[in-house]
Amino acid sequence: LEVKARVIALTSGGKLAVLARENNFPVIKVPAGIQPRAAISYLFFPVLKATERLDLIKERSGEIEETLNILQELSKEYGAKSPLKNNFAKKVAMSLYQHLPLVYGSEGLLKAVAMRWKTQINENSKLPCFWNVFPELDHNEIVGYEIENSINQQVKIVYLQDKEGFSRVEQRREITRKIIEDKVVEFIVCPTKGKGKMARMFSLIFLGDLASYYLAILNQVDPSPVACIEDLKKELAK
Repeated sequence: LEVKARVIALTSGGKLAVLARENNFPVIKVPAGIQPRAAISYLFFPVLKATERLDLIKERSGEIEETLNILQELSKEYGAKSPLKNNFAKKVAMSLYQHLPLVYGSEGLLKAVAMRWKTQINENSKLPCFWNVFPELDHNEIVGYEIENSINQQVKIVYLQDKEGFSRVEQRREITRKIIEDKVVEFIVCPTKGKGKMARMFSLIFLGDLASYYLAILNQVDPSPVACIEDLKKELAK
């Protein structure tokens, strides 16, 4: 407000909505009562369209259409009614059950996706999970596999593979895999689907979201509440 910036409010209500309306700022309403991590479509696409209309980015309707088509296909393939033998999301969840997941992506498109996988497994599945990216992990984390120990024998690595990514990154991944695959339980490769960047990114976001949901079911926990976070907030508010 102080710098007279153009403001658009994205909110489910509350003080932010009141402040925006008092100053005649446009308000994009997000449905209330859902966990923020479950509202990704309500948060991502309105911001995308707003930046389009402000001429900050080029028009992306073609990419959005491809993304929606990919997600519709995957919702059938990964859905609850799809049997395990045909359902990669369920297979990933079954593989990660009773193990420590490490999610590896690559700098660029899949860096944020790898972090979302980690946080979805934390919050939905109620499990520890860690993430890193190529090429950075080859400068440090790879050394952590040199010594055979009981901790590494609980590790399963999920590698998020961008089929349209740089060949040099894939070369690093394959060399790294050869070095460490006998030190961990399993190295699970999860490839992107689609052609455009948006479709490829969301194809793996969707896979991770559903895998974490199925993993929560295996752990016999409700994926929605985050009791530890709520307890932390209560303590901080005292």
